[in-house]
Amino acid sequence: MPVFRLVKKPLFPPVAWSETNGLLAVGGDLSPERLLAAYAQGIFPWFGETDPILWWSPDPRLVLFPNRLHISRSMRHVLKQGNFQVTYDRCFREVITSCRKLRQEAGETWITEAMLEAYCRLHERGFAHSVETWQQGRLAGGLYGISLGACFFGESMFTRVSNASKVALITLTRTLQTRGFLLIDCQNDSQHLRSLGAELMPRQTFIKTIAAALEQTTQQGDWGNWLGGNDRHVDRDDQQSD
Repeated sequence: MPVFRLVKKPLFPPVAWSETNGLLAVGGDLSPERLLAAYAQGIFPWFGETDPILWWSPDPRLVLFPNRLHISRSMRHVLKQGNFQVTYDRCFREVITSCRKLRQEAGETWITEAMLEAYCRLHERGFAHSVETWQQGRLAGGLYGISLGACFFGESMFTRVSNASKVALITLTRTLQTRGFLLIDCQNDSQHLRSLGAELMPRQTFIKTIAAALEQTTQQGDWGNWLGGNDRHVDRDDQQSD
């Protein structure tokens, strides 16, 4: 299959035309309109500092169903200790900047300055959200992603304190389950996420699932207000069985 060069309008070719590695298209821009159009079709940008903008739709896709979240015995113990506080949308730019710094230290460069600013613009429009984990008043870890309909498209996470990012993801997943979310997109395969219950899904099934999720209303704005406040500790009262 050829790799398609995008035009000025926020349009994409069918994801079935992707290369075997998931690469679909090159070019375009990172405008909010194009990014939202991409995610709604199961496409996301991923490229390095010196690359053109590259658009991907891998097959299969790693996903996490909120009702299939797996919490290990050791993580249940961490949660029961109640040493973390989880908030939403309190410091989006700091979260994505921390994710970028972690990737740079690992020799990865896909969270470019342009990507960082593009997702901050989506956050300002109420589509991109962060989950923060705090310990003793300091940011210990977190994650960010895009929300459309009843689907959360996870982008990246970071941790400064052991298990902090896992606490963020577990808390988010449990909360989204109570709000009727169908799916968390994890993009590419990861043993770390598989340990939490993520599984591979054929792309065709994934596209149908997000189409169903998009039939529900997108909850824009500050998730700190929508998801129950921003001064919430994770403790034994939040526990559920595996």
